[in-house]
Amino acid sequence: MRIDIITVLPELLKSPFEASILKRAIDNHLVEIHFHNLRDYTSDKYKSVDDYQFGGGAGMVMLIEPIDKCISKLREQRTYDEIIYMTPDGVTLNQQIANQISLCENIIILCGHYKGVDQRVRDMFVTKEISIGDYVLSGGELAAAVLCDAVIRLIPGVLGDETSALTDSFQDNLLAPPIYTRPREYKGYKVPEILFSGNFPEIEKWRDEQSYQRTKERRPDLLSDEH
Repeated sequence: MRIDIITVLPELLKSPFEASILKRAIDNHLVEIHFHNLRDYTSDKYKSVDDYQFGGGAGMVMLIEPIDKCISKLREQRTYDEIIYMTPDGVTLNQQIANQISLCENIIILCGHYKGVDQRVRDMFVTKEISIGDYVLSGGELAAAVLCDAVIRLIPGVLGDETSALTDSFQDNLLAPPIYTRPREYKGYKVPEILFSGNFPEIEKWRDEQSYQRTKERRPDLLSDEH
């Protein structure tokens, strides 16, 4: 997978990709990450990429021209499956969306900033608009990093255990069950005996029940009619 990220603050984005799972994915050539500074695509001598909004109102708006130039240049080199705009009024990111995006070969992520982008950018180029929650950040860079992390870990070969991502919370609209490791007992808190039974069908049944119960208590909104 190749991910091209368009931003006015590339320095804010680089560190999440320089450690842990994301770095290993890049080092193992399972994903390519490319940052594009929007200021490199403006004809303004001051490298400005924003202006006042028509009709008045507070906040600056990202100009369409530099975004058009950047996206058009990238499109000349390859075909993109999605052009994603990170914005508070987009669809809220969930595991199903991350799963879908992980199947793409090439994507562009546009990081919003200031008051947002000229609406014509959204009309002309954007294929998917994503939010990471019902709150506003200073820009889309941190949201883009969250999206990349959620997507990249799903790419085959990125995680050490191929089945690990499939048992994460939200994969089946259920939260993950409780998990335990050594010691068997700690300050009076014991690991459930079922986990030592060696009866793996019963263990999986217990985990399914725990997942359902935890979801019912903490996130009942996730439960569909089939549950």
